[in-house]
Amino acid sequence: MSDLFAPPGGWRVRILDLSGSAEDNIVEEIGGFPTLMQANAFARRYVRDSVELCRAAGATAREVLDAWFAYGEDAEVQDAGEAGWRSGTELSDFAERPAGGEERDWRALDPRRTGDDESNDEGDLGA
Repeated sequence: MSDLFAPPGGWRVRILDLSGSAEDNIVEEIGGFPTLMQANAFARRYVRDSVELCRAAGATAREVLDAWFAYGEDAEVQDAGEAGWRSGTELSDFAERPAGGEERDWRALDPRRTGDDESNDEGDLGA
């Protein structure tokens, strides 16, 4: 698939529950991303937020990763091939360096959010 054109309905991001509590580990698929860049940024921020939710005070990077693999959520861009963002490329950095607010703000990129709905909590981590 070309990086220049979104598939019909836009790019899709699949959210995976690493705890195994969801059937096939799939929590949901979010569609409607107009660009691959936006879908990749959403997936990256979603995982970054999930890592932070698994970070306990004083935890080592290894402990953060262990908690994420046990309780966190991963995200992958569907049908993007090599152009899709992959959590494995940045997990070590995420675990070693706590994130700031913007790095975790996946909601700002969520295509389900409307301009006048500032509190769309559908799909919130930890809900």
